[in-house]
Formats: sequence, C-alpha cells, structure tokens
Amino acid sequence: MDKNLKKFMATETRSRAQILDRYFVEVQTPDGELFKIMSDIVKYDSDEYKAYVLHLIEFIFDRNFSDDKEQMVNRISRDFLLNAVPSMGMDSGNRQAERVRIGKRIKELREAKKMEARDLALLTGIDAANLSRIEQGKYSTGVDILSRICVILDAHLDLIPNEQKEK
Repeated sequence: MDKNLKKFMATETRSRAQILDRYFVEVQTPDGELFKIMSDIVKYDSDEYKAYVLHLIEFIFDRNFSDDKEQMVNRISRDFLLNAVPSMGMDSGNRQAERVRIGKRIKELREAKKMEARDLALLTGIDAANLSRIEQGKYSTGVDILSRICVILDAHLDLIPNEQKEK
C-alpha cells in the first residue's frame, strides 16, 4: 500500500459503513441516521479494495454531513460519481418519513393559526428557507428549534409511541 493510501486509510471518520449483503451497504451518520446504498462492492475479491471503498464512503458522508438531508444526499451522490464509488443509488435515510410527518404537522398548526411561514420564521428566529425545508421534511432539526416553533404555535413537544413499530 502506498504512503498516500495508508494516510487516507488512517484518517478518522465519524460515519460508519458496512456491507449488508451482496447488494447493499449501510452507512450510519454522526447523528445516528441510517442510509442504504445500492452497491456491488462485495463482488470484488480484494478485501483491501472493499475496505478502501467503505472508508471512502465514510469519508464522503463525513465531508457532506448536514442537517439539510436533501442537500446532503445530493452532494454525496455527486461525490460518489466524482470519486468512482461503485453505487447505483441511495435512499433518503431511515428518518425521512418522520421528518415529513413532523414538517407536515408544523405546517398544519401554522395554517390553522392563519400564520404565514415568513412570520413564523421571524418569530422563531429561523431562516425562512430553513423553515420551508423543515415543513417539507427536507431538514433535520433539533429539539431547541422545534421547541421555539411549538411556543409560537401554542403547541408542545411530546414523545409518543411509534405507531409503525407497534404494527
């Protein structure tokens, strides 16, 4: 292994990639979200090459990690092409449905109060574009921002059972 490759392989990453089966690689991002990549890297005989590709995937995920998941996925896909990562596409993460559900609920509450999105953004101190992405489920947001939104919408944050897991 040449010196530059050794140096790259020694680079620490916060994302973790693993081969699931002959068709999929799973990546866990620093915030714990899971993404599946359709890839056939398992077909290569060299364990060294597989380790390199997995590390490259981790590196690309780290470099493009963002709360704006739509933008993050787009940048990762572009970097896969630029770096010749064997990929046939990836999903939008295992939290996408929850982001969409929360965003939809925020929009419903805002509209029920007959409030414009720009007014809610102004009152909460959130950039209007980010609020739009939150409402569309494209942006992963933390408890602090959700709490500010809830205060303005006269709602509260609550932990409720996950109906999908109960079924």
